[in-house]
Amino acid sequence: MESTSTVLRQLRGAQKSAKGVSLYSRYVNRPAGRVFAVGAYRLGMTPNQVTLVSAVFTFGALAGVALVRPGPWLAVLVYLGLVVGFALDSADGQLARLTGRGGPDGEWLDHVVDCAKMVLVHTAVLVSFQRWFALPGDGWLLLPLGFLFVAVLTFCAGLLREQLGRTAAAAPAPAPAAPPSRLRAVALLPADYGVFCLVFLLLGDETAFRVGYALLAAVHALFLVLFLGKWFRELKALRAH
Repeated sequence: MESTSTVLRQLRGAQKSAKGVSLYSRYVNRPAGRVFAVGAYRLGMTPNQVTLVSAVFTFGALAGVALVRPGPWLAVLVYLGLVVGFALDSADGQLARLTGRGGPDGEWLDHVVDCAKMVLVHTAVLVSFQRWFALPGDGWLLLPLGFLFVAVLTFCAGLLREQLGRTAAAAPAPAPAAPPSRLRAVALLPADYGVFCLVFLLLGDETAFRVGYALLAAVHALFLVLFLGKWFRELKALRAH
């Protein structure tokens, strides 16, 4: 079996494009995913098994949000569970490319887990608000529902953009893509799930968490509007081909 350094080099060579990826995913989540992918490779795990382990970390952390009274220790444990789950979510695809064991079933399972994560993270916050928080008013209970709407719509619209965009495969080959923009990678940071996870470090302080969560909801809503306009224009442009 190849050495760890050799496997890491192979994974770096098989990395997805950095286009449209924030600095966090490029320099934190993907490298962490590579380390987990090497570990999974050594253990003989399949990509689907890594996906399921990712789900265990993520859903376990979210169960803590919903079922345990907020506090500093819970904040740290929830954050660690979410970021490890996110890194493992990157590791499954990297392991699939390394071993050639990917397929439609793995892609389907990965999307199912991602969708469940998106629904549960905001549902867990809603439950926590209702059970544990001394909210200034009941209107705060609408915030997780609004954030949930934004997250699911962004996920579904982006997935459809990707799928419908594949019809352009029969079109003439596009010009070589420009190098990934660092400015764009910085601008995308507020919309990155890994950055979103940071807000759970504020769970020990109700006010700080509510304010941080509300600010992220507003930013994600703004990004949704921008993304929808961009994706619509891109798909409309495909008709010209």
